[in-house]
Amino acid sequence: MAEPRNDDFLDDIEIAEDEEFAEDMAEIDDEALELDQLRAERDQLKDRFMRALADAENARKRSDKDRREAENYGGSKLARDMLPVYDNMKRALETTSEEQRGVAGPLLEGIELTMRELLNVFKKHGIEIIAPEVGDRFDPQHHQAMFEAPVPGTKAGDIIQVAAEGFMLHDRLLRPAQVGVSSTPAG
Repeated sequence: MAEPRNDDFLDDIEIAEDEEFAEDMAEIDDEALELDQLRAERDQLKDRFMRALADAENARKRSDKDRREAENYGGSKLARDMLPVYDNMKRALETTSEEQRGVAGPLLEGIELTMRELLNVFKKHGIEIIAPEVGDRFDPQHHQAMFEAPVPGTKAGDIIQVAAEGFMLHDRLLRPAQVGVSSTPAG
């Protein structure tokens, strides 16, 4: 009699191989999933790093700009407070007569020297005088109209009188020049 064939062990080997293959595939899937997660985390960290670099560069530029502005315009309050000193010294020099110059010559010479030194300090710190002339066109960026009056022989918008000079600190207006403006209608 023939002995029955026992192929069960082959089936067991096949099942074991299938299980081992499934475990290997699960392990590969787990590794791929972990690798994908690591890549995503890397990309996120790279993005955060690039943003941090950009923020640092922007902060550096902003601080440089703030430093330059503080350097150029930090003394604007003091400069603005010095303008009446200039105005008063100029008025004092303009109103002196020849007789007064003869009597108080050294005093007036001292005032003139002080005025020159003040102008040198203004120049050194970027303060420029806005000195419009009678007949110039009114510029609202640099002039302040103190009054309007119709003056024959002028056009509307012409400066007819300069009451006070103006001042610029680098590219900023410290004080506009105070002027009178013609209101003569065009005709």
